[in-house]
Amino acid sequence: MISLSINNGVAEVVLGAPHKLNSLDEHALSDLSVAYDDAAVAAARGEVRALLLRGEGRAFCAGRDISGVSPDSDDAAAYLGGLVQPLLKKMSAFPAPTFAAAQGACLGVGLGLLLATDVVYVAENAKFGSPFAKLGATLDSGGHWYFTERLGMHRTLDLIYTAELMSGTEAVAKGLFSRAMPADELLQTTRAIVAKVAVGATGAFTASKELVAHIRDQRLGLWESMAEENTEQARLCTTSDYAEGFQAFQDKREPVFVGNRPS
Repeated sequence: MISLSINNGVAEVVLGAPHKLNSLDEHALSDLSVAYDDAAVAAARGEVRALLLRGEGRAFCAGRDISGVSPDSDDAAAYLGGLVQPLLKKMSAFPAPTFAAAQGACLGVGLGLLLATDVVYVAENAKFGSPFAKLGATLDSGGHWYFTERLGMHRTLDLIYTAELMSGTEAVAKGLFSRAMPADELLQTTRAIVAKVAVGATGAFTASKELVAHIRDQRLGLWESMAEENTEQARLCTTSDYAEGFQAFQDKREPVFVGNRPS
């Protein structure tokens, strides 16, 4: 079960099948995609300025739900290329800052959901890695790219070959995700941060999100990146948030942002 709620500018998307560790079948992936579509529509209306993804129970998401799947008839290409990849692209391009809170098992497509999210906070005892050696399969959902980019080739292949899992603490120490914290503090802390971001200059944050993705995907150097920053800053100068930020600084008060983007 996938649910979406919107309160005070924050969309919260919940994986709600704790009895099966929030594993995802085709129907759940479709519902998750619809939830992101609905949240994006609300963002276009200015009703959503940040998004939080989380899972109920003791695991964030254990990956694909393979109960009842027969290897003889399984169409992995249709599942991954037809369902998972379009969803991850949609998540990566969501038009507002996105966050995830991850506890317990975070594997397979569940790991992919996290890697497609802007900022990920994890429980110290969360588990990440590539358990596919035990299935005769391989890491998917962009895992090879992200692991190689963030962990390096040697650690990536070590995890793939051995099927050993990293803790949340190690995943953060190695640069895979942003922050690790005790499991009992994870959701409360993440919600507080997301709420704060949602009342910030989210138009400028989204501009930075797009800049970071462009620099990464195009492998831009320093001066090319700086030119992109200059262009975006000039565009942001036309927004009321930019004017409000400067005025609030001069008035020595807290700014009140509306999260607008340049036209």
